[in-house]
Amino acid sequence: MYRISDLVVYGSSGVCRVMEIRSQPFPTTGEERLYYVLQALGDHCTISVPVDSDKVFMRPVISRQEAEALIDSIPQLDAQAYHSKAPRELAEHYEALLKTHDCASLLAMTRSIYLKKQELLRQKRKFGSVDERFLKRAEELLFGELAAALEIPRDKVLDFITARVGSQAGAEQ
Repeated sequence: MYRISDLVVYGSSGVCRVMEIRSQPFPTTGEERLYYVLQALGDHCTISVPVDSDKVFMRPVISRQEAEALIDSIPQLDAQAYHSKAPRELAEHYEALLKTHDCASLLAMTRSIYLKKQELLRQKRKFGSVDERFLKRAEELLFGELAAALEIPRDKVLDFITARVGSQAGAEQ
């Protein structure tokens, strides 16, 4: 069970803070149940979810050490771009990765879409809207969790990653 002020990843909402744990009647039965009251970070959205619910994915935010290790793995990450002429197939591929709720999968997805974008720009070809939409969503989820784990503002995550990966490259030379 989570405690008040814990940070959790809640489904597609991303990082939320447990603001309250309260007893209230369950809508369909009227039976009293415990609920988490979650506040989505960077949003004014409040979510109330039964403590014993398993319908929506919820887990603790990764630790600072896990976040740093994930960032340190970026130079060795072998991210392959996923290509499909069928937008539905492309969307299903990306949806499956988002549903893992795993930072390493989100990082691989973001990196592969970013590399695909760079490749298309070099070829002076259009970057697809499906890729763009899922790149943005994966970055929101990944950067939101990294910001919470590293205790930095979300808009500073990319700078943190760039500096850390850059300092590793400099140290290896």
